[in-house]
Amino acid sequence: MPKIRIGFGLGTRTLTNDADTFGAFVDVLERLRFDSLWLSERLTGDAPDPLVALAYAAGRTKKLKLGTSVLVVPGRNPVVLAKELASLDRLSGGRLLPAVGLGAPVPAEHRAFGVDRKERSAWFDEAVGLMRRLWVEDDVHHEGPRFQVEGVTLRPRPVQEPIEMWLGGNSPSELRRTGRLGDGWLPSFCSVADVRDGWPVVNATAAEHGREIDPEHLGVLIAYSRSAVPDAVKALIATRRPDLDPSDVVPIGLPAVGRRIEDMIEVGASKFVVLPIEEPPDWEAELEEIASDLLPLQN
Repeated sequence: MPKIRIGFGLGTRTLTNDADTFGAFVDVLERLRFDSLWLSERLTGDAPDPLVALAYAAGRTKKLKLGTSVLVVPGRNPVVLAKELASLDRLSGGRLLPAVGLGAPVPAEHRAFGVDRKERSAWFDEAVGLMRRLWVEDDVHHEGPRFQVEGVTLRPRPVQEPIEMWLGGNSPSELRRTGRLGDGWLPSFCSVADVRDGWPVVNATAAEHGREIDPEHLGVLIAYSRSAVPDAVKALIATRRPDLDPSDVVPIGLPAVGRRIEDMIEVGASKFVVLPIEEPPDWEAELEEIASDLLPLQN
């Protein structure tokens, strides 16, 4: 039986982004024994920088795992990013869970990161491979099309040996990229059928490249609504997946979230990130109810 774990996330538009609100939110997650906290990245959104905010959360907690969903790699220097992730993993006692990606398909975001859309995949591939080496090797030399590294030894080492990077996305190219480069898969805004059909593609691609992904490294980010799917979210889903009923990817009400998690477990998922479409007026009350309804699903 896989280890079922349930974490909680904040979206890209979160207003829980100052010391009072974010600190109290983190404290409640730790007290209620959620498995993990996941922060998204959007330079042009209201969400705080995920690495800075997770470092803040690490200093307030002892057990809460710290995830990014997802951290954008293209546009970042991989040596600097490897150092930041290793430091956060070490200072948190090995609690870092990075999911990484290419970034949102938003022109303003691409311009802000300084990477042409057509360059993102190649940048990502080279940077991820280099970061993996930096976490485990001494005297790293790399001569690539974007990065040149000569004799770098990264210290301090991360606690995890090595840090494992998960990837998101559900398109055919994203499934194949996860199989080639990822240590796990964490898709969002997906149906049960998407996960059922996508996971074999990820694993088949991994096998083609002489890799094997831990069968317990299948997670799903489940965005939920308390009453109805907002029109803006319906429109977003319609542009990406016009064939889907919005409730197929955004369950309405906590009982529906529980049923969605159980259905995802049936197709192999075991790690879950629950995320509200709209922020509640009282985080403590919201998280206490979610903990009561959903955390019993953990084993």
